[in-house]
Amino acid sequence: MPAVWFSLGSNRDRERCIRGGLAALEESFGPLRLSSLYETPAQGFAGEPFYNLVAGGDTGQPVGRVQTRLREIEDRFQRDRTGPRFGPRTLDIDLLLYGDLTGEIDGVHLPRAEIYRYAFVLGPLAEVAGDLILPGDGRRVAELWAAFPPHDRLLRRIAPGVTVQPPPTKIPSPSGRGAG
Repeated sequence: MPAVWFSLGSNRDRERCIRGGLAALEESFGPLRLSSLYETPAQGFAGEPFYNLVAGGDTGQPVGRVQTRLREIEDRFQRDRTGPRFGPRTLDIDLLLYGDLTGEIDGVHLPRAEIYRYAFVLGPLAEVAGDLILPGDGRRVAELWAAFPPHDRLLRRIAPGVTVQPPPTKIPSPSGRGAG
C-alpha cells in the first residue's frame, strides 16, 4: 500500500482538534507515524499561533477518496471554509504525499507545494521522513530542510510526540461535579 503523508494545523481549540484529527486519521489509515508537535506563528494573517505536525500512514484508497475523507474529518471539527484562504481554523489537514505520485490526481496536486514553502510542513516532515525522496524532485526531505532559510524556521517544539487517543473526559463524581 502506498504511504501517505498529511500536514495538520489548528489555531482554534488546538489541542482538542489536533488530537481528534489524529484519532480520525488513525481510524481511516491505521497506525500513524507522527512528528513532534510544533507551535508556529500564523502565516499570511494576524492571528493566534498554530499547532502543527505531520502524520504518515498507509492506504489502498485512491487519492480522491483520501481527499474526501480529509474534508470530512475537518468538517467534524467545524472547519469554516467561507473565510479567506489564510485565516484562523479549527483543523486543517492537507495531503502532502501519496506514494510516488506526481501531478494533478483527482483534483489534488502532488507533492503538495507547501512542502517547499513552509517550515511548519517541511520541518516536521524532515523529522519523521528525512530519508524520503520527494517524487518528481529527486532530493531527500532532509536535504530540503537543510537548505531551508534559517530565518524562516519559525518552529517551537511543544512535544516530542503526540498521543493519538483523544484527551480523557472528566468522570462525574457522586456529587455531580466533575472529578479533577
